[in-house]
Amino acid sequence: MIVYLNGPKVSHDISRHFEVHMANAAHPPAPGKPPSMQAMIQDSYGSPAVVRARNVARPVIGDQEVLIEVRAAGVNPADWAIMGGLPYIARPVYGLRKPKQGVRGTDVAGVVATVGAGVTLFKAGDEVFGSSDGSYAEYSKAPQNALALKPANLSFEQAAAVPMAGTVALQAIRDRGKVRAGHTVLVNGAAGGIGTFAVQIAKALGAHVTAVASTRNLDLLRSLGADAVIDYTKEDFTRSGRRYQLILDNVSNHSLTALRRALTPSGMLIPNGGNFGNRWLASGGRIARGVALFKFGDQSLGNFLVSMNREDLIALKALIEAGKVTPIMDRIYALSDASKALAHVGGGHLSGKVAISMTLATAGPEEMPATWRAAHPRATPVAATLS
Repeated sequence: MIVYLNGPKVSHDISRHFEVHMANAAHPPAPGKPPSMQAMIQDSYGSPAVVRARNVARPVIGDQEVLIEVRAAGVNPADWAIMGGLPYIARPVYGLRKPKQGVRGTDVAGVVATVGAGVTLFKAGDEVFGSSDGSYAEYSKAPQNALALKPANLSFEQAAAVPMAGTVALQAIRDRGKVRAGHTVLVNGAAGGIGTFAVQIAKALGAHVTAVASTRNLDLLRSLGADAVIDYTKEDFTRSGRRYQLILDNVSNHSLTALRRALTPSGMLIPNGGNFGNRWLASGGRIARGVALFKFGDQSLGNFLVSMNREDLIALKALIEAGKVTPIMDRIYALSDASKALAHVGGGHLSGKVAISMTLATAGPEEMPATWRAAHPRATPVAATLS
């Protein structure tokens, strides 16, 4: 089970600090009442229909925060779960009767509009990506240590797809799994958001990667560097006789006993299936059983806490700019269709990531620049619904 936390971790660059500090002095936050913006708001828990467009005040930033003009927002299964108040055991964190944070979304990519008095890492005009406080909106705010400069070779939509899924995959494969050259890694649910990042990160670390997905996604996974692919509609990898040093399970469609059978004697299982069919505990019960099952022997259960942090965003940026990792886009929606984006993610079986684009609010897919279309060859752009 992977739990999402926001943890401040900051890397320092003195020359960058001086440059940004001087630039920010010329762009102080605007005084007075914040102007309004359009945002996708929910006032109650429920289906995607509870998420509606509304004009609200722009966020007010603190000394260590950045106001971002949002160009794109990532859509994650976690956003879908919080929309429905799932799992119930987490409602003291999200809000008992309705969400404490009415604007959905955390993954963001955009342009810095203004910064707090204590911000030293960014200046107005910087293109950034990372984790924010409500990204399904025209503006969002974020702590400076939750952001990094956007990879130069990505569109905003691609960059918005990176933070949560990329960080989960990076910390699972690199940190918890301690994958090194020659390791054998299997990614179950390899074609989804986390899976496509995990396959590429494991390959970048020199692992031999087996990717499990449906028939239609096998060619995609081969193109991402998978050494072997398994069509789960035709083969059960837990009965193949092959053994892996690390299994990242994004699906939870096999029993824990079966997954242990596919591990080497000292292998590790990292469970990452949300299992929101269990509305009270999600995957909590499965994890508790796993702790008991893995208590004896040399095999291990790789639970870990995911901390969204600046260092890992910078590490992902380096992998992306080096051409070792590329975000795979499934669909791109307009802001006004955020509820449709959430419904699509909640339905599962994605090929990569889903994003919300502010550009699509004013231009249909056929009107987008050629450079934009070239950057999203696999994505299905969904133009704004006209009212």
